[in-house]
Amino acid sequence: MAGQSKIHRWDDIEHEELGPATARRVVHTDRMTIARIYLKQGGIVPRHHHENEQVSYVMEGRLRFYFDDHEEEVSAGEMMQIPSHKPHKVEALEDSVALDLFQPVREDWLRGDDAYLRNPSASS
Repeated sequence: MAGQSKIHRWDDIEHEELGPATARRVVHTDRMTIARIYLKQGGIVPRHHHENEQVSYVMEGRLRFYFDDHEEEVSAGEMMQIPSHKPHKVEALEDSVALDLFQPVREDWLRGDDAYLRNPSASS
């Protein structure tokens, strides 16, 4: 049986400060996680990896994604697709807002296992 339709409004979702340059708002559905990520210029999401496939759509600003073998700069209106288990790091080249979509659900975030976001010296 199909789940229920639901409207979410970003302004009604908790704005969670993760550090001095990083914040997010998160929605979890039955099968995916959607996060609005706010990064101030110079903000870093430390190197990490996860089982989830990820698509990051840059709504405002510019982000640099670092991978083991290369790096990519992504500007407003562009998106980065990241395969499951691929280590990556992100740096905000200017104040930025990104919409991150993850499939399956970010169970680690539901459990609070996201120290890499809150503590730059931690990584998974």
